Amino acid sequence: MAKQLRLGQTRLETTTKVTLAVLALASGVYTYLGVRGLLNGTPSVVFFGAVIYSAAVSVGIYAFWSYLMRFLPHIESASARLRLYIAMAIGSGMIIAMSSWLNAAALAGSAALEQHMANATETYQQQFDRAHSNALAAQSLLPDIQLASQRFASLAEQERASGALTGTSGSGTVVQLLTQMSTEMNRLALEVEDSRAQVKQRFEQGGRHLARMRELVSNSGPIDARANAFGEEALKLIGEINALEQTSVAPSVKRTAADLSKTFIAPIADGADLALQQRQTEVVGRVENAVRLQSQALASAADEILNREPAQVPRFQPLSPPEAVLLYAEDFLPSWAGAISIDLLPAVLIFIMITVEGAIRRHESGAELDAETMSAADVMRGTQLFRQMQVRFAEDQGAMPPVGPAGNASADAPEPEMEPPIEDAHPENIARLNPPKS
Repeated sequence: MAKQLRLGQTRLETTTKVTLAVLALASGVYTYLGVRGLLNGTPSVVFFGAVIYSAAVSVGIYAFWSYLMRFLPHIESASARLRLYIAMAIGSGMIIAMSSWLNAAALAGSAALEQHMANATETYQQQFDRAHSNALAAQSLLPDIQLASQRFASLAEQERASGALTGTSGSGTVVQLLTQMSTEMNRLALEVEDSRAQVKQRFEQGGRHLARMRELVSNSGPIDARANAFGEEALKLIGEINALEQTSVAPSVKRTAADLSKTFIAPIADGADLALQQRQTEVVGRVENAVRLQSQALASAADEILNREPAQVPRFQPLSPPEAVLLYAEDFLPSWAGAISIDLLPAVLIFIMITVEGAIRRHESGAELDAETMSAADVMRGTQLFRQMQVRFAEDQGAMPPVGPAGNASADAPEPEMEPPIEDAHPENIARLNPPKS
């Protein structure tokens, strides 16, 4: 068994070296592709810098695993093997730090950048919708404003035509006051209506920017150029979101509503007689109260709109492929696994070699000569060693047997006194027959 394992080790040495060289080269190539996105400068500086770094990584990986493959399987001491295991763990961590994450960037860098742009698009879409919703919320005040304006105008017309409020028809103090309130409300309604066109324009323009951003995410082509164009579109969209926030007329509605009650000035009754003046004063008081209530209602509605969460406009953060791979590592676990496997696969080969070397030691330590498994060459070699030991033993005893023509001891010569024949050419017997000379 030990012989077959030794033979297998010998035959696989070339395969092991070639495999280790290919893995180191592959890691260096992907490291080059990954580190190229991190370097800045002229194209030549980036090229040579990436080549030098990737070459250093390839050489370091090949040398590191070569050292471990050469020494670790043959170490029997538990403490020495533990120290080599610690060295292998430290070296593996260094390889991951200097190479594996760059390999992952080369494998999944473009996909990670697309993921980053897709997430940014969704974020901008949410904030854009929120800004649009806040801008449209102010439009909900328009029906109330128009209704108040129509009510004041209707009362003014009724007072002018039939004296519905004071009992005396004509354009007096009450009619003027009601007409003034109707005009203020109508002006505010026109302001809200004008903002609707601006909101629509901003929404359409922002929608075009979002469509372009989605197109850049899904398109093919160099990721760097797409990322730059995406950043430009994102900047334009941020401007549209801010414009939508500024387009809301809720603050203007609140200010106008507050001014209606605070700046209300009751006109002097101008009736022809005292009774009419009293009725006019009474109606003016009721109108003032109605204006105050209308002002409070509009201000309360405007506050609800202003208290809504504003759009939080994020700034688009450009990333390099390695940075994107690190940021979205959980989304690209298969790429990370492949990148790390390229660098750490030799560790599996080392464990296989350790197992095989241990099996060889066990078989060799308990091996005994077996006539059924010994070859003719083994028998001839053992016989030759036995004869050499006999001659050496005779020389040490000072009784060299005569040698015949055939090179063997003469049959007529007296045989020297010898110890019992050696039964086993064991290394311990050889050492006993060949004591060290002083």
